[in-house]
Amino acid sequence: MNKFSFFAFLAVLMGFSVAQAATPSMIGEYGDWVAYAYKDASGQVCYMASTPKKDEGKYTKRGDIYVVVTHRPKEKVYDVVNFVAGYTFKSGEKVTVKIGTKTIDKLFTEGDKAWAINETVDKELVTAMKRGDRMFISGTSAKGTVTKDTYSLSGFMSAYKAISTKCK
Repeated sequence: MNKFSFFAFLAVLMGFSVAQAATPSMIGEYGDWVAYAYKDASGQVCYMASTPKKDEGKYTKRGDIYVVVTHRPKEKVYDVVNFVAGYTFKSGEKVTVKIGTKTIDKLFTEGDKAWAINETVDKELVTAMKRGDRMFISGTSAKGTVTKDTYSLSGFMSAYKAISTKCK
């Protein structure tokens, strides 16, 4: 699946049904990030996404791995960061994000997803992502497998500006 198809398909993976969301339209590709927009019942939604450049761990099978940053202006929700690990996280284990010298571990997990515990941590993540070159995500699967995913932040700022402009 090419990059555009994969990220357009994210609307379905993120739990939106066809009745809730129109097909996302690509705003643009920016380095290693792709930006999209669509309208649902609550209005315009914009998001940007990327897949890791490298995924490490002693696993035999792993699903899709990606990170998404979403704006929902009608709900006054911006900078929501969502990590998808491609496996079910081990209950109670921390997910750690490292960008440069900054380490953020104030995340909670549900199934194969991790989110910041609050809006302040989301903003902290986005600020670090704007300033960084690479991002490392470490987590542990329900089976005890430790993983480390390496993301490029090349194009992050441009993609972020694009979704922020589209979803003012």
